[in-house]
Amino acid sequence: MTNIIDELEWRGAINQQTDSEGLREYVETESISLYCGVDPTGDSMHIGHLIPFMMLKRFQAFGHHPFILIGGATGTIGDPSGRTTERQLQTMETVQHNVDSLTRQMEKLFAVDTDNTLTLVNNYDWTHNLTLLDFLRDFGKFFNINTMLAKDIVASRLETGISFTEFTYQILQSMDFLHLFQNNNVRMQIGGADQWGNITAGLDLIRKKEGADAKAFGLTIPLMLKADGTKFGKTAGGAVWLDPEKTTPYEFYQFWVNQDDRDVIKYLKFFTFLTKEEIDALEVKVETEPHLREAQRVLAAEMTKFVHSEEDLNDALAISEALFSGNVKNLTSKQIEEGFKNMPTIETETLDQNLVDWLIELDIEPSKRQAREDITNGAISINGDRIKELDFVVTAENSFDGKFIIVRKGKKQYTLVKLTSK
Repeated sequence: MTNIIDELEWRGAINQQTDSEGLREYVETESISLYCGVDPTGDSMHIGHLIPFMMLKRFQAFGHHPFILIGGATGTIGDPSGRTTERQLQTMETVQHNVDSLTRQMEKLFAVDTDNTLTLVNNYDWTHNLTLLDFLRDFGKFFNINTMLAKDIVASRLETGISFTEFTYQILQSMDFLHLFQNNNVRMQIGGADQWGNITAGLDLIRKKEGADAKAFGLTIPLMLKADGTKFGKTAGGAVWLDPEKTTPYEFYQFWVNQDDRDVIKYLKFFTFLTKEEIDALEVKVETEPHLREAQRVLAAEMTKFVHSEEDLNDALAISEALFSGNVKNLTSKQIEEGFKNMPTIETETLDQNLVDWLIELDIEPSKRQAREDITNGAISINGDRIKELDFVVTAENSFDGKFIIVRKGKKQYTLVKLTSK
């Protein structure tokens, strides 16, 4: 495929376009500069945020110039898109903290420092000195209230109510598009399906300021839903974050490897840079050998490497294999902390004690009789070693770096024992 639009269509990545023929012709002959923004509503992105930014990477691969916009200004206001209630305004200190955190994430994900074909910008830079009178005269004059009220992002809120602050959000985002158009020759904005109203408002402003013939485009990405109709990116534990402190690389890997057969090919198209031939081959594997889950494992590996690192992927694979086989003795302390994060955990300073008494003290066993029975039957393992001796004594030598002891009861009932100093 020589045209990025063909690539996006094959990947099912286009929802709406403002001028599909014009955009196709433009990118055939010109390197287009385009942007996508994210507001600093938190100090980490989640995987849902990645969807439009992966599209920026695809444009970059075809020789175009992406801009990533961090909404240091718009983040202080709050985007009403997709919400039924007002956002709680954050302090300026919190917004700045979140801006710094998201900037670091973007720099890591997209190698901004080493890649001169991608630019990172912050809309606070061109808005913080703007006076109220300038805002009203230079921008507000170009926005018709009736048109603004008709936009889905506002119309959906009229019954429950919307503040003037959030009502003006589409003006601020339009100003971003105009600024980048005028100063950086940015010709296109992309975003999620819920950003259509904001994107078209920006295009209207550009044409009112620059003339009806101004070449500018808008494109949205489809809303990502799972095969069961629920929203992509959510788990029982909440969002899947890109920050390893919020979602460990092992948890991140497990999220992808556990995807439904009905969804995995769609996710491979959206999130990876595998070729059509590679994805088609994996689709055949899903149909003919679904039990091997090869497509899911490839998806999980590609995403963990992209968001985290090859080392983190290797850790996730080691943890997965150890938990599946029960052979945990070769894990490192770091891998144990990551892999057992959500497993039952007990803290103790007790060591140098008979195993039967130790298991009872930690409430892993309910009674001496049950403890003896489980040990004798080989149902108790310490750090992957099956213990059958009733006189076995638990010592510091049985720990990982003096920090952890892993107790397994039966096949899958793990307990992480954290050792505390006396």
